[in-house]
Amino acid sequence: MQKNDNILNLLREQGVEAARKTQRGLILQPGAIGDCILTLPLAKFMKDSLGLGVIDVLGHTEYIGILPGRSCIDSIRSIDSMDLHRLFAETKAFDLADGDPLINAFADYTWIVTFLGEPNSSFEQNLIFTANCSHSAEVITLSMKPPKEFCGHLTDFYIRQFIEQSGLSLESRKIEPDQILIKATEADMNRGKELLKEINIDFGKKPIIIQPGSGGLNKCWHLDNFLSVAKELYSKDVEVMFLLGPAELDRLSKTTIKKISSIAKCLSGLSLTQVLGLLSCADGFLGNDSGITHLSVFGPTNPVVYGPIGSAVTVFTKKSTAFAKRPSPSLQKKILKTLITCSG
Repeated sequence: MQKNDNILNLLREQGVEAARKTQRGLILQPGAIGDCILTLPLAKFMKDSLGLGVIDVLGHTEYIGILPGRSCIDSIRSIDSMDLHRLFAETKAFDLADGDPLINAFADYTWIVTFLGEPNSSFEQNLIFTANCSHSAEVITLSMKPPKEFCGHLTDFYIRQFIEQSGLSLESRKIEPDQILIKATEADMNRGKELLKEINIDFGKKPIIIQPGSGGLNKCWHLDNFLSVAKELYSKDVEVMFLLGPAELDRLSKTTIKKISSIAKCLSGLSLTQVLGLLSCADGFLGNDSGITHLSVFGPTNPVVYGPIGSAVTVFTKKSTAFAKRPSPSLQKKILKTLITCSG
């Protein structure tokens, strides 16, 4: 009899565990690539702590399209594919009919975390109402930016917020410094090699990639700094190339782009998947506070909170108001030393 009870208990436990693993979580992340990357530790925490089988992200596909198959994210959904603006209506005026597309959009999820809307807002209340029209679901709204007095990393802030609002006894987890959030696939690496081949980069010397732009002008190290670093690397027989994204192409004149091209080879207009493949073939990356940064030069942004994650990341800071306005030879020397070590 006791043996049968033990078998039944084991089967129940296995059934409960199997049921948990079929549960799905959703993160609404309307931000750009950097915001999406810094959301990944939260997604991993939710998956592990709640025993969720699937975590999806709802956002802008041009930023989140690289996540499935390369991170803890299982699938993505386009934020433009549904009428989320309806959720911003006053709660009293918000209503849903049977079979409403919004109900179906959230019907598969037991946990929903949103960076869209504010805590206790009409959006949050309407999202809770919508999610619970079909089943019981937990909805948590997180703040995108921490308060000024916060001194930890942004990923810790997200996880702490989630724990506090979930009402569960969960143990917070700090991100490991060597944790890999996005791992390039073999196909990505092959794509990167093809791009380097197109511009005749020597495969015997993995390149140092430089991206001189960022979303905010005040976060961009003066362009002459990047050009000086590139010239010095080139003089030491280090292969260098510039990656020009939308920020650079929008702001830099044709004359400036021509000047950059006279110093090192350039690639522009790449998709995020192509950029990932390119970075997987590089010895180092030098950039500003931007979503793609691996080796960062931080100006007015606090690297303790917003710094990039990885075992091979070096963050250089310079809080001077001249960061974006004129060259900084002393900082150039520090960065050169690190980059030359990378390429050695």
